[in-house]
Amino acid sequence: MVTQLFVDAANVMGSVPDGWWHDRVAAAERVRKALVALTSEPPEFADGEPLEIKLVVEGKANRVESVPGVEVVKSMETADDTIVELIGAYEGGGRVLVVTADRELQRRVTELGADVLGPRSVYPHKH
Repeated sequence: MVTQLFVDAANVMGSVPDGWWHDRVAAAERVRKALVALTSEPPEFADGEPLEIKLVVEGKANRVESVPGVEVVKSMETADDTIVELIGAYEGGGRVLVVTADRELQRRVTELGADVLGPRSVYPHKH
């Protein structure tokens, strides 16, 4: 089985006060790089299952491109709504995890059966 990992890029970027607001594209790329590292060293929360990672971006961060191991999903609305739509349409049967600290998004995705992880689970404060 595969674990689907949906990452709220803006929320994860905002969890680290590293000046992300000066360059949202570079900040999203830092998050993407941290996610790529998860593909070579699966974290404990993956329970030994392979990860399919989707980094959901919005606004200026829509210039970030996918790389091997991390699919970048460009939201034309809000990343939150896009994540909810993706989870609602998911029919894979595997575990679904959402990385966000946004309480409203957490509520919405848990109603759809997803589990929630905090930003530090994929993007530690030390880089």
